[in-house]
Amino acid sequence: MTSVPFLSFGPQNQQIRAQVLEAMTQVFDSEWYVLGEAVKRFESEYAAFNQTTACVGVANGLDALHLALRALNIKAGDEVLVPSNTYIATWLAVSMVGATPVPVEPSLATYNLDPTRLEAAITPRTRAIMPVHLYGQACQMSEIMAIARKYNLQVVEDNAQAQGASFGGQLTGSFGVLNATSFYPGKNLGALGDAGALTTNDESLAQQVRTLRNYGSQQKYYNEVLGYNSRLDELQAAVLSAKLPFLPEWTQQRQALAAQYQAELAGISGLHLPTVAPGATHVYHLYVVRTPQRDALQSYLAGQGIGTLIHYPVPPHLQTAYKDLGYKPNAFPLAEEIAATCLSLPLWPGMSPEQAKAVTEMIRGFYNN
Repeated sequence: MTSVPFLSFGPQNQQIRAQVLEAMTQVFDSEWYVLGEAVKRFESEYAAFNQTTACVGVANGLDALHLALRALNIKAGDEVLVPSNTYIATWLAVSMVGATPVPVEPSLATYNLDPTRLEAAITPRTRAIMPVHLYGQACQMSEIMAIARKYNLQVVEDNAQAQGASFGGQLTGSFGVLNATSFYPGKNLGALGDAGALTTNDESLAQQVRTLRNYGSQQKYYNEVLGYNSRLDELQAAVLSAKLPFLPEWTQQRQALAAQYQAELAGISGLHLPTVAPGATHVYHLYVVRTPQRDALQSYLAGQGIGTLIHYPVPPHLQTAYKDLGYKPNAFPLAEEIAATCLSLPLWPGMSPEQAKAVTEMIRGFYNN
């Protein structure tokens, strides 16, 4: 029996071990560990990669979302349109500035925010739209941006899972006025701990975020606004700079594994495979299938040594943290259906075609029993 973990860093780490250790050694020897040259270098490199004029490194992806909204002066009494189907961080950022998250249902085909449902959710208090490029697929940004322009709304992309994805040839993380990403270790570009960044083409907003991340200060000991301590660490920045040149290769590996899954799992009745929207690309941070037999399939695969995870078992509107919003079961049935039926299969750089084949054979074995 071939055992396949849900995620392994082994092949990736082996490939980049020398570069990462050298980068960390340089930081160690520099004797400068916070907001130094390593952060400046990575910010420049990631901005160039993401085809934006600026990148601002922060402590994590949630802080990136929060600081984006803070810089845009979104506050108590405002509303932000968010997907009903997303990781809770998207909602938390809205709550952290005192605004109200207003859920909008996804497309069952792509799992992403459904642009055709946005206008019905807009009220006089709506200030922004926060699309999430979930699982690595770009949202349908042309329609989202058109609605934002029509109603004079800001767009803040949550690009934590989709570094390198695009819609209509334009990279995710470059559409909105300020956009957030995460470099949590499991992300397509991951640090060795928490890390995040914002991307933008507006230098004045970039400077606001630089101030907010550093205690509200541009000059040491002089504080202009109530800020935060949310600075990308020099060590993590150096690691990310070492890894960034490998990201296109790792993305191609993810896409090749996803194509293998698509071919080898095609035609199984009741198993819904990922669908990519016209104009979008998918970088497969996660390869997510759906089936009414999700729990049984997950248990069966675990018994065969195949690791899987559920992203995500409880949608934000049903989390205890958001009970005060008053949402009941069936308030957002599409998000709830995805939560009850989705299953993420193993997929990571360095995973072999033979390992992917083992996964698909086990899945076919489950359906043939």
